[in-house]
Amino acid sequence: MVRDRDNDNMKFILGTKLGMTQIFREDGAVVPVTRVKAGPCVVARIKTAAKDGVNAVQLGFGDQKQFRLTKAQQGHLKDLTFVRFIRDFRSNGENGLNRGDIFTVKIFEPGEKVQVVGRSKGKGFQGVVKRHHFRGGPASHGHKDNLRMPGSIGATAPQRVFKGKRMAGHMGDERVTVKNLEIVDIKPEDNELLIKGAVPGARGGLLLISTDAGSMEIVSKEEESAVEEQKEAAQETKVDEEKKEEIVPAASPVANGDTTPLRGGIPLTAGEI
Repeated sequence: MVRDRDNDNMKFILGTKLGMTQIFREDGAVVPVTRVKAGPCVVARIKTAAKDGVNAVQLGFGDQKQFRLTKAQQGHLKDLTFVRFIRDFRSNGENGLNRGDIFTVKIFEPGEKVQVVGRSKGKGFQGVVKRHHFRGGPASHGHKDNLRMPGSIGATAPQRVFKGKRMAGHMGDERVTVKNLEIVDIKPEDNELLIKGAVPGARGGLLLISTDAGSMEIVSKEEESAVEEQKEAAQETKVDEEKKEEIVPAASPVANGDTTPLRGGIPLTAGEI
């Protein structure tokens, strides 16, 4: 059973980056796209402004083994699938979602514009030329080691460095948001989204994908449970069939009335006797 809930909320889903490739449109144009494995996601919690101080929907994504979760996390996900990632999405408080609802990439359509939030690749400690795009010093005579130096950092009167001064330091590994990316194609059978262009982060990085508004196709808990039961029943049937296939033992010479002496199950010749 699929329930289509129209509301003014944004559509959202969690996914991981698989990598980049390219596809061809019908007119032959080549489009660079990022493959994202998105969903299925489960609603782990509904937050309200009255109780939690904010209206939000908490989503879970990715399978996780039970022993890797703390007791608190296991209690939080009671009666739900154990998930690896849990993230919140803001809502207006009237989203119509319930704890345990499950949805997939089918909530999106090709051509929609989405916002993608990820964590950029960490680049370690970098200088001002790479980190802040400084031009650097002159490369002519008289500037021996000044080509990539930061130069003066201010007057001596304050006797300190002002906050926010652009200097060398840690670069990358920060939250990055990219807006207005187009969904080129959707592959529901593989739970994949093909998003035009690049998205933040490395392969395997978590992505938060959302739109400003739209409808959500929710797969009910009952349907998901029925699908799981069918899979388990099919697996049990397969195991039972494998157990029934018994290996027929080889005929024993003694059982056939043959009294020839054996050594290690092999009949002895006249010379060996």
